[in-house]
This record gives sequence, structure tokens and C-alpha cells, in this order.
Amino acid sequence: MALKETFYLSHGSPSLAIDDSIPAWSFFKSWKEVFPQKPSSILVISGHWDTAVPTVNVVHHNDTIYDFYGFPKVMYKLKYPAPGAPHVATRVKELLQASGFTRVDEDRKRGLDHGAWVPLMLMYPEADIPVCQLSVSSHRDGTYHYNMGKALAPLKDEGVLIIGSGSAVHNLRAIGPRNSPAAPWAVAFDSWLKNSLIDGRYEEVNQFEEKAPYAKLAHPWPDHFFPLHVAMGAAGENSKAKLVHDSWDGGSISYASFGFTAATS
Repeated sequence: MALKETFYLSHGSPSLAIDDSIPAWSFFKSWKEVFPQKPSSILVISGHWDTAVPTVNVVHHNDTIYDFYGFPKVMYKLKYPAPGAPHVATRVKELLQASGFTRVDEDRKRGLDHGAWVPLMLMYPEADIPVCQLSVSSHRDGTYHYNMGKALAPLKDEGVLIIGSGSAVHNLRAIGPRNSPAAPWAVAFDSWLKNSLIDGRYEEVNQFEEKAPYAKLAHPWPDHFFPLHVAMGAAGENSKAKLVHDSWDGGSISYASFGFTAATS
């Protein structure tokens, strides 16, 4: 079944998996109301996998990676045993190479990092949908990742749900206590992002480091932002963006999440 939508989801703290007091928890738990179609498989572009060149995990079974420190012990016992999607990984590599990404690596051991399994555990708790991951390359720019997304657009016609997983604003050094009001600089960036996407100003979002207010404060390192560019590119140039969730954590972590609907031909 062909899909029309791609998504950029802000996953925030790993404790989202167990903490229903985080405002975004209920959004992820009610995911099937947002997107009722069951995809044939899922491709996650996670800000927690950063490599020199695009890399896909080619595995038959996904291990659960605990790539975080200092969280409650129960977090390290959680499992998300989703099957791998080696067929999707192969298609990702083919499509990227056909679009001029000459080198695409394969990782035959890596499972799912928490940018993938934490939201998916809430969205698809059955863990019965094959999942593949694609890395970001944070030494590149937004346009590079947007073009990656454009190359991957045919996957939607094959029933693959493309999800970019990061955070719309992500400055861990500036994080405050739970329920802290959002910092003014964070609100300014977040508002710019929402308006730019909804107005279809994708080129500005590709050039966010020059165009956005407080870009370096909002993203001291762009790894959590580039998954948005992939999801945006995969939807197509004339796609329509919509805000599907909006909440904050600690004053500097935005859970703003967006859906992109492909233009009708």
C-alpha cells in the first residue's frame, strides 16, 4: 500500500519510554490516530547515528541499543525486538547511489538506537513491523540531507514509513527543570521553524544556519535536526507540512513534530 506521508518526530529524553508525565508521551501512544495505516516497514533516520557517509543497518533482527547514561535501571531492561528490514536497507542503498551518493555503507551488526526504539515502543508496541535505520552525517548540511530524502521518496510507494527522529530544538547544555518555561531564544527558533515549514519555505529550512534566529543555540550540533531534512525531502518539493504535536521539556527541548503530505499528481 502506497503511503503519502513522511514524518519528523521529536523524541526528546530516553525516559519518554516510561514516563507518562512527559507531555509528548500521550502523542506517541495515540500515534495510530495520527497515522492509522500500518506500513509494510519503517525507515528511521535517527540523530543518534552519525557517520561520515550514509550508512544503513542490514540486519534480520534488531538488538536494542542503550546509548544513554544515568537513567533508571528499568530503562536498560526494556527491549524492542522489531525484525530488521534488510530488503529496505538494500533499496535505500540503491536509491541513494542512483541519485549520486556514490558511497553508502552497510552495518551488519547495529540494531536500533534510542532515537528509533523509544518512540517506536510507544507508537507500535507490538514490535511486529520490520525496521531499518539510516544515519545522518553532521559534517554535511541541510541541503545534503534534503537531497537524501528526495532520493528515498520512492520508498513511500512501497509502503515504507519514513520517519526522521530528532528534536526541533535540542540544546542539552541549556536544559532546565521539568516544566521550565521555554527559553525566549528557543521559542524564536521553534516559531520560525513552524512558520517556515507550514508556509512551504523548505529552502530556508535547508539553510537554517543562516536563515533561522538563534540557530546555533537551538542546535549546537545539527545531528538532531538533519533527520527533519530527510523526511521533508522524501515528501517532495510541493508537499504540505503540518504540525502534529507541540510541547516542551526543560525549557530547551522542543517536542514539535511534523507530518509532510506529498502533493497529489
